[in-house]
Amino acid sequence: MNVTISAIKFKADQKLETFISDKLEKLSKLHDGIIGSEVTLKLDNTDKPENKVVDIRVKIKGNDAIASKAAKTFEEATDLTIEALKKQLVKSKEKERSK
Repeated sequence: MNVTISAIKFKADQKLETFISDKLEKLSKLHDGIIGSEVTLKLDNTDKPENKVVDIRVKIKGNDAIASKAAKTFEEATDLTIEALKKQLVKSKEKERSK
């Protein structure tokens, strides 16, 4: 799967990028129509500790699955976003089967 990771106003370290890529690779087991994904990492300008935001768009034939979550760390935000995407991918696959 082709994964594009962009960090806004900072440089993401290799360890974080590898973590995100590994998590996204596991999504391809849920849905075989995944073409690729785009990940955007950003820091929210808030006083809250949950200011690490991860936006992920998974490109699928037909419709894209999109999710965004904020947490204290990028790893935690990635896990939350992946969970939301899993639900979307399962629904998408069920819709395909019912056609």
